[in-house]
Amino acid sequence: MELMVEASPRRVFANAHTYHINSISVNSDGETYVSADDLRINLWHLGITDQSFNIVDIKPANMEELTEVITAAEFHPKDCNVFVYSSSKGTIRLCDMRASALCDQSAKMFEEPEDPSNRSFFSEIISSISDVRFSHSGRYLISRDYLSVKVWDVLMDTKPVETFPVHEYLRSKLCSLYENDCIFDKFECVWNGTDSSIMTGSYNNFFRMFDRNTKRDVTLEASRENCKPLHVLKPRRVNTSGKRKRDEISVDSLDFNRKILHTAWHPKENIIAVAATNNLYLFQEKPPS
Repeated sequence: MELMVEASPRRVFANAHTYHINSISVNSDGETYVSADDLRINLWHLGITDQSFNIVDIKPANMEELTEVITAAEFHPKDCNVFVYSSSKGTIRLCDMRASALCDQSAKMFEEPEDPSNRSFFSEIISSISDVRFSHSGRYLISRDYLSVKVWDVLMDTKPVETFPVHEYLRSKLCSLYENDCIFDKFECVWNGTDSSIMTGSYNNFFRMFDRNTKRDVTLEASRENCKPLHVLKPRRVNTSGKRKRDEISVDSLDFNRKILHTAWHPKENIIAVAATNNLYLFQEKPPS
């Protein structure tokens, strides 16, 4: 007999969102949380299910004038008054709820100026931020756009302090990625427990890991072929030139239907979880031999 596990809701917080909810973040005070949809962010008390406070509202009076949507939101890990949210225009806003009841006007904005040499039809689409996360220390933010992960110092809003290309080789493929709608995929990004490494997903069931100290990066693949116990993942490389080495995969052979959008890193141990379509993979650091 197969064991079936079923989740049942203990409380239902209803009727506060008109659009799909893209983020939920519990506050460090343990009493409140925020929920965000495309146009609004609401503040809830965990003990009150039928009432919330609207703290961000970017809905224009005329919906035809809508130019951006909210893509992600998260509370500061230690300061219960501070939260951050990102937008489809490539901006990040750091808000303090003590400043005003509606936080969208009094926010500190982080935005990287666009490089004119890279300007194209797709610039606005690929600059949209799909995820934003505070570091565990609260000093830094990471944001994920279509082609890269950026690290921001919360004290410096002019430019990111670090930029890690995720799959720059896809820049030449943006036209076909637009035609098959993959350019609108929303990838998550996560910190490890010490804020020294970052992980995010890519296509072909690849996921990328970046070491902030050594500046090294690695591409790994989540697949059923390499999910046997104690199997060590081998780094994968994508070839963009004509001559392909034996262990490389051609950029033209990438499967864009196999993608890793959701990732998680254990807060204290080197254990990661990646979701690839309808499969969940758990990997842990190789034990010392």
